[in-house]
Amino acid sequence: MKAKVKATASKLLNLYRQAHVIVGGWTTLNPIFVDEATDDVINELRDLPTGKNLVKHIENLRSGKTPMDGIERELLPYGGMMGDATPPIILTQAQWKELESGLEFFTPDQSGLNAFLTLDVVRSFGDEWMVAIRTVLSERPHLLDKWRVVKQTYNAYRLWDMAHEIIANPISDRARAQVQADMPEYEAYLPMFGDEGTELLGKLRTFISTKN
Repeated sequence: MKAKVKATASKLLNLYRQAHVIVGGWTTLNPIFVDEATDDVINELRDLPTGKNLVKHIENLRSGKTPMDGIERELLPYGGMMGDATPPIILTQAQWKELESGLEFFTPDQSGLNAFLTLDVVRSFGDEWMVAIRTVLSERPHLLDKWRVVKQTYNAYRLWDMAHEIIANPISDRARAQVQADMPEYEAYLPMFGDEGTELLGKLRTFISTKN
């Protein structure tokens, strides 16, 4: 049961952080948050980075303070950095050197991803690293192609892990619907893992089409 609670909390937090790229945005996500955030999941979220903000958002939804198609501005993930008024992020010369080197020598595999995520400049942004780095690279667009490889690799391994979690745990009807909505992403990334990825994709398709 504890593993299921952890998996659900992790999933909700990932959805919260990725709201800016999910079709339907908060209108799609808010019902999922309200329905799946049990008391145990809420307690688990409180101990996760940025989890307290999601807990407050869920409380606002349940009380009616926040409409089901919105979110309080101060609770936006990444401090609202995906909004129109993006606060400037300034890197030191040493940070730029480290970031450029990390991008230049990045290898699209687990070890390469782990090495990139442990860079001091990446760790300095905490959970907001993807949005923050994409923001600063607007100053040096010649690095964007290399950045896309990092992002693609990260998404591939994230979806790989999520697919294994989904198959290993019971899935609610709403979660099944969410996976079905995200299926184009799984279809795009899982085949990157070769035969194992294709096999996992087949299992995922079967899993979400079969009632538990």
